[in-house]
Amino acid sequence: MPVKNRFAELLPEITAWRHDLHENPEILFETHRTSAIVAEKLKAFGCDEIVTGIGRTGVVGVIKGKSNTSGKVIGLRADMDALPMQEHTDLPYKSKVDGAMHACGHDGHTAMLLGAAKYLSETRNFDGTVVLIFQPAEEGGGGGKEMCDDGLMDRWGIQEVYGMHNWPGLPVGEFAIRPGAFFASADQFEMVIEGKGGHAAKPHLAIDTTVVASHVVIALQTIASRIVSPVEQVVVSVTSFETSSKAHNVIPQTVHLRGTVRTMSNETRDLAEKSLIEIAQGTAAAFGATATVDYKRGYPVMVNSEAQTEFAAEVATSVAGKCGFADQTMGGEDFAFMLEERPGAYIFVGNGEGADVHHPEYVFSDEAMPAGCSWWAEIVEQRMPAA
Repeated sequence: MPVKNRFAELLPEITAWRHDLHENPEILFETHRTSAIVAEKLKAFGCDEIVTGIGRTGVVGVIKGKSNTSGKVIGLRADMDALPMQEHTDLPYKSKVDGAMHACGHDGHTAMLLGAAKYLSETRNFDGTVVLIFQPAEEGGGGGKEMCDDGLMDRWGIQEVYGMHNWPGLPVGEFAIRPGAFFASADQFEMVIEGKGGHAAKPHLAIDTTVVASHVVIALQTIASRIVSPVEQVVVSVTSFETSSKAHNVIPQTVHLRGTVRTMSNETRDLAEKSLIEIAQGTAAAFGATATVDYKRGYPVMVNSEAQTEFAAEVATSVAGKCGFADQTMGGEDFAFMLEERPGAYIFVGNGEGADVHHPEYVFSDEAMPAGCSWWAEIVEQRMPAA
């Protein structure tokens, strides 16, 4: 079954929704306007239940099928938040908010799920219940966890949950997925190296934190090259190096480092955290300095369930004619929290050639939306066929 004709008919309307969202991006949990629009449209579509304020600013809509002999309840999730960055495009609907941009396509995800919601509300050609999940704060805020902590899964009895993300480089409207670990865990660290400040002309009287911190940065790379098994994936990146002095003739008292650690398994995650702290402290001590490390765990590894991934791929094939096998990515995705609570799957829909996500010139492809909407609808209709 190819892309549904109804979504080709709805494309101008769905596109208008997305362009409006794109012009008015909102960051993290501040998706007040977006959430209100979503709730308003779900009400207009005739959803059976609409609840706001789940996970602070999340929205949940419920659509019941023509029958419910199966007792099945499926969750469909889209993220709503934008990124804190400036847009550099010439789009007629470019962001009107200074320092905020939908540079990851969450406006498209929200519009596609709204399109599917309109269709499912019109047809109700399924046996069971669908729960529409519109989530804030995917971009580093952990909105998925907050919605789960607010009882999302138990309150609506969700049994399976599915998510989707556009993917630049994959042809428009095509799909790709993989079972098992898909997105990496995303942890962050900060550390303060403290030595003994002094005059740059008298280094022997100081403990040079710039030198110490430089050795720490290099030593941390041995986590990937010498500590973690070479067949396991790990990334350790120091992304900020700040000294307490900006003068040319001062050896700084302290250096502040920041960075991120990405892994594809809990075992590697544990080992990387332990090693990072030990290396930082041990290297600093070798120079007579100290290292204080603040390590914070963020999103867990996102793991697609085997059976649900196979089903999601079959649905994608029915829509697009084929479904590719996706590469793992070391990016983080807080849909991982939902997949920790329920079996489910996360899929890529092709966005075509162009700038990658999180780039100021990124553009979401409106032509991908009929395929995305069709996949959402088919997940429901094929998983819960009408009685």
